[in-house]
Amino acid sequence: MTEWVAGRTPVLESLRAGRRAGRKLFLLQGAKGLDAIRSLASGIPVVERSRRELDALAHGAVHQGVLLEADPLPVARLEDWIGNAFPDDAVAVALDEIEDPHNFGAIVRSAAACGACGVIFGKRRAAPLSPASLKSAAGAMEYIDLVRVSNLVRGLGLLKEAGFWIAALDAAAPTVLWDADLRGRIALVVGSEGRGLRRLVRTASDLLLSIPVSGPITSLNASVSAAIALAECARQRRHG
Repeated sequence: MTEWVAGRTPVLESLRAGRRAGRKLFLLQGAKGLDAIRSLASGIPVVERSRRELDALAHGAVHQGVLLEADPLPVARLEDWIGNAFPDDAVAVALDEIEDPHNFGAIVRSAAACGACGVIFGKRRAAPLSPASLKSAAGAMEYIDLVRVSNLVRGLGLLKEAGFWIAALDAAAPTVLWDADLRGRIALVVGSEGRGLRRLVRTASDLLLSIPVSGPITSLNASVSAAIALAECARQRRHG
């Protein structure tokens, strides 16, 4: 079984990270500016195809003239991953039924950029690891641990046992994100698009935090909320 990686940056980072083997690289005939990708693809068969042929292989994903057929991304079981030696200030992100692949990819990108140790998501009602989510992550999925859990509420319990405080983003929470102490081991929980946090996930959380908004738009996209919260975690770790 293999996966498709579409787009110049996702393919470049997949080859650079080296966490999974590339099987075949497809390039648009006559495309320019691909020297770095060709160099990293040493040992991988490279074939050139027409745009129509690449479009058919990409199944609607934006490929920018570059497609990589590769082994699937490594995805850990939470029960195995939780045994890792985490630093005292580790940050993880847990997704409560994030189903949009673009949101999923954008959250992974922010998590990797802000130094999170992993992104945890469920087996059901979760965005797939698809070309669309890989493209939105802009290569970040190649560098961060992806962790799948069968039951998120039970998974939050395992995180607590490993020393993580569970901080969930909830627009109705009275405690504002900036007023919370987010140092130490923190698992940030991001609720689903539209529905927000499920009741059992909310109950399992140690902290419920809101992001204040003051303009005419009264809610934030899930991936934007995650990025703001991750940036606040990084700020507190840098400035104490």
